[in-house]
Amino acid sequence: MLTLSGLKPSKAKAAIHHELPPISHCLPRSSLPFSAFSTRNRSNGRRSLRIRALDAAQPYDYEAQISGRSERSVKLRIAIVGFGNFGQFLAKTLVQQGHTVLAYSRSNNFDIATKLGVSFYSDPHDLCEEHPDIILLCTSIISTESVLKSLPLQRLKRNTLFVDVLSVKEMPRNMFLQILPPEFDIICTHPMFGPESGKNGWAGLPLVYEKVRIGSEASRVNRCNHFLNIFAQEGCRMVEMSCAEHDRHAAGSQFITHFIGRTLGKIDLDFTPINTKGYETLLNLRDNTSGDSFELFYGLFIYNKNALEQLERLDMAFESVKKQLFGHLHYILRKQLYVNAEDSEAPQSNNGALDKSPQNKNGAVDESPSAVDESPRRQ
Repeated sequence: MLTLSGLKPSKAKAAIHHELPPISHCLPRSSLPFSAFSTRNRSNGRRSLRIRALDAAQPYDYEAQISGRSERSVKLRIAIVGFGNFGQFLAKTLVQQGHTVLAYSRSNNFDIATKLGVSFYSDPHDLCEEHPDIILLCTSIISTESVLKSLPLQRLKRNTLFVDVLSVKEMPRNMFLQILPPEFDIICTHPMFGPESGKNGWAGLPLVYEKVRIGSEASRVNRCNHFLNIFAQEGCRMVEMSCAEHDRHAAGSQFITHFIGRTLGKIDLDFTPINTKGYETLLNLRDNTSGDSFELFYGLFIYNKNALEQLERLDMAFESVKKQLFGHLHYILRKQLYVNAEDSEAPQSNNGALDKSPQNKNGAVDESPSAVDESPRRQ
């Protein structure tokens, strides 16, 4: 047995140091004070352990959660030009999604913008100096060109994204390409809904769009996708379609719908106690279209080259149905039916005397004015 009695203090201390291992090697790490590790970590410059590899043990679908969180975290600066009913309608959802929304309008809508959480500008120069990521045109169809030309484009960032939401598409597409500098990105969109049809949400409602011009840089491509994701996130049915194809379809659907609705508004259709489902559909169509301005209706006609053809087809269809309806009722047959009905209702004379109407030489009744004048008159 090793004893220390015969050793001098200095040698005893050395022996203890030689025979016993360091305390940190003997005791389990859990029994050592936290300060021992914290001092070591600080001295070696090490950090606490973190799991950084996505292929390590993670919750289910962790990568999708990270990706979705990244997508949702991207917030845009969107400037709405034309802060009318539709611009305010879009702004409400944009603010709810956390985007920074600016607005410019010739009308003073400052109070409405404040309630919606939107920064309002009465001068387009001040708006453009805020350098928004996206200019969202929500003007009327007729005023789009004048409003676009009034914007100080030189105050915007060189690669600003321009988006329109007009109900016609070839017109703004051509206008953007002619007026905007080639460095600007362009998306033409048409939300196929409005404040009335989209008041309960956008789920299932179609958004038609065409990526007219998008730069090849990743940041510009991502910005385009983030903007379209605004509508996808609300559940819209995303329809990518060329502007020319959109206008062909819209002339046969949207313009005809507005035309029929406004035509129904010209006649007094009232609610009845025996309404059918079809009749109520007509009333709803009339009410929905009558709420839109005539400026919109006129724009759908004048700025869609396919609208006139559809109007002519509609007129021909009306005439065809009318001819089909009246073609089965021959004019002579109708006259005979009405004459026979009148004769059967005429009163008979008491003595059954024959008609003494004057006759011509052939025995036929002469109803000419001269024959009537020459007939005997009662004195």
